[in-house]
Amino acid sequence: MFERPDAGERAILVHLNLQVGQEDLDELKELTKSAGAQPVHVVTGSRYKPDPKYFVGIGKVDEIKAAVAEHQADIIIVNHPLSPSQERNLERALEVRVVDRNGLILDIFAQRAQTFEGKLQVELAQLKHLSTRLIRGWTHLERQKGGIGLRGPGETQLETDRRLLGVRIKQIQQRLEKVEKQRHQGRSKRKKAEIPTVSLVGYTNAGKSTLFNTLTGAGIYAADQLFATLDPTLRHLPLGNNGEVVLADTVGFIRHLPHELVAAFRSTLQEASEADLLLHVIDANAEDRDETIFQVNQVLDDIGAGKIPQLKIFNKIDLLDGIPPHIDYDAEGKPVAVWISAQSGAGCELLQQALIECFSDGKVIKKCFLSAGQAGLKAKWFGLVRFIDETVNDHGDCELTIEIDKKHLGLLKDVRVEEVAPVPHQ
Repeated sequence: MFERPDAGERAILVHLNLQVGQEDLDELKELTKSAGAQPVHVVTGSRYKPDPKYFVGIGKVDEIKAAVAEHQADIIIVNHPLSPSQERNLERALEVRVVDRNGLILDIFAQRAQTFEGKLQVELAQLKHLSTRLIRGWTHLERQKGGIGLRGPGETQLETDRRLLGVRIKQIQQRLEKVEKQRHQGRSKRKKAEIPTVSLVGYTNAGKSTLFNTLTGAGIYAADQLFATLDPTLRHLPLGNNGEVVLADTVGFIRHLPHELVAAFRSTLQEASEADLLLHVIDANAEDRDETIFQVNQVLDDIGAGKIPQLKIFNKIDLLDGIPPHIDYDAEGKPVAVWISAQSGAGCELLQQALIECFSDGKVIKKCFLSAGQAGLKAKWFGLVRFIDETVNDHGDCELTIEIDKKHLGLLKDVRVEEVAPVPHQ
């Protein structure tokens, strides 16, 4: 065995073209930089299926070992999930630390977590990942020989490590359950107050946090890197005279998000799975735009949010030529996409307009005629209807134009009402 280094910044990247489960090399480079490492060389290859011992072939192992010596690298990052035995075998053969794609993402998450809940979730995911990678490093204590002074402990070091990991995992899960109860109470209060929740989702580095800051002025950390922000943030977003919504910024998604991360962050992602509307932020300038949309929808299906209504937000149009901010409507006149630039703020007013139209679904505009004796009804309607226009004649009779949810139409049973045709979209 060799002494594993505690840290390493010079990284050799290993990427194979496989028949299934293909990953993206450019994405690996961005992940490596986000983790604080410096890619110094890339080793590529093709295989029909991974080698059961090393994942790569024995010839590729020799090539990687030569690259480590040439570039003085101290870490190998493999752009694929490795089995525990493959990871150990590669470390023994190459005598440098080996990290697979899942371990790399976990490391980035550990750096980004700021809140108590986020740190607990990262630790839970790391421990579950580590539990499959325990090695027999204390074999000299495991000898079960006969004779006085030669008997080993009843519990081997490996078994002790597993038991301690299990105890810690259980403790974290119990703490996260308490945090989840608090989140559930907050969501219940918002539902009781009939305040809709809108969650920003999308591929990592699509500009979600920048858009969140532009809309709410929250000032959360935003940078041109993968997983710049991890912890969810909620803010109230006023919609003028149309009430308000609660806007939630969630962690960015990525292709083939590790299963342990999806499980560990299920409570955080529940903000998305219980939202009334998802704003799917998309990098309009990305070459693989359609692929990232597909990957995000896959993760949404995994967390039970696949059937929640979506409004696509095509961001970064300032990097495209000739595409102004605009709203796309479907055949029924409902908004389905908004083209904006979160960085410059162009089109953000159109996004707010689209949100108003989305939450006006099920609402109608009515013209009401109230006599002088019915003027007190306006106070009862306050908060349940939106007052658009009001005129009062010399006799105190009132003509009101209001927007009202269909479920509240019973409020108008004692007044004369006329239907008002909605204004068609241009």
